[in-house]
Amino acid sequence: MEFVAIIVAAVVVGAVGVLLGFFLGISGEKFKVEVDPREEAILDVLPGNNCGGCGYAGCSGLAAAIVKGEAPVNQCPVGGPAVGAKIGEIMGVAAEEGAKKVAFVKCIGDCEKAKTDYDYTGVEDCQAMAFVPNGGPKSCNYGCLGYGSCVKACPFDAIHVINGVAHVDPMACKACGKCVAACPKNLIELVPYDAKHIVACSSKDKGKDVMAACQAGCIGCHLCEKNCPSDAVHVVDNIAYIDQDKCTGCDACALKCPKKVIL
Repeated sequence: MEFVAIIVAAVVVGAVGVLLGFFLGISGEKFKVEVDPREEAILDVLPGNNCGGCGYAGCSGLAAAIVKGEAPVNQCPVGGPAVGAKIGEIMGVAAEEGAKKVAFVKCIGDCEKAKTDYDYTGVEDCQAMAFVPNGGPKSCNYGCLGYGSCVKACPFDAIHVINGVAHVDPMACKACGKCVAACPKNLIELVPYDAKHIVACSSKDKGKDVMAACQAGCIGCHLCEKNCPSDAVHVVDNIAYIDQDKCTGCDACALKCPKKVIL
């Protein structure tokens, strides 16, 4: 009797499985979404890092956006011009060659140059500094905290903390923007790879307060602005900014900077 019950149960389960398989097969054919073959071709060309640096949810999201005309063929920062050209061939359009970019940390206030208000021994994470006094132990409230949130976010091992300040390896950086989003101080920005001069400071404090906190901070003295022959440098909110389109690389600003924060 028990043997018969087992056989019956097996037959019932098998029949249910067959029916479900048949139903799912019919449903799959009826409701399947047609995928543009160009989308699959683009997906094969993309590097597959799924870093999100393009602004979409992974490579598949970018491929779909390109096919729909919502994103340019050279949108992938990791693949660069080479991948953009291949995608352009798939889409039948010319890929505009964009300027290569690289992440840059606007701070050089390392352990020797930047002063501290107290010794910190807690969780070493930049995001956690929002919950400690003065936003971290460094006297400069604009400087790099040096606890490596950007390092953890970088999928290409292109950024490392050296002597209390994050540094980017321009050869390894793919300009995906992960580190930019991870920095709670907004110290990292994407700049042209061939930028001639960059201001390595973000402090908007007045000169006196800057000098009290760090030996390598911009004091807003305007000397760079006054000596630039191309009108490429301007001091706004006590910090110098360089217009890369106007900068000719003459070195006048860097030579005149008393704090040597123009690199």
